[in-house]
Amino acid sequence: MISVLKFLFRILGYGFVAVAIIAGISDASSSIALSEIRLAQLGQVWQNLSPASLEMAEAHIVASFDPTVWQTLKETVLTWPVWAVFAPIGLALLWLGAKRRSQRALYA
Repeated sequence: MISVLKFLFRILGYGFVAVAIIAGISDASSSIALSEIRLAQLGQVWQNLSPASLEMAEAHIVASFDPTVWQTLKETVLTWPVWAVFAPIGLALLWLGAKRRSQRALYA
């Protein structure tokens, strides 16, 4: 069971890192084309791709917690660049799903 979870963590981690790399390349190419630093914010990209799911997330967080939690998320995490959100999550998932060497193999 643990190996299945580790496999899922690795797959999700690779997906998150891939999205972060693609977002970074997109930001870099936009910045070069416009001759100014241009970083796509997570909230704006989410709004462009799926406004209904953004509204559902807002409604769920406001109903489950407190409206100030959503306001805080909106002012912080949703204003960060996409790559800055997805890269650490992906790396953490890859670390959690990493295959570990056994202690016996280290001392053999």
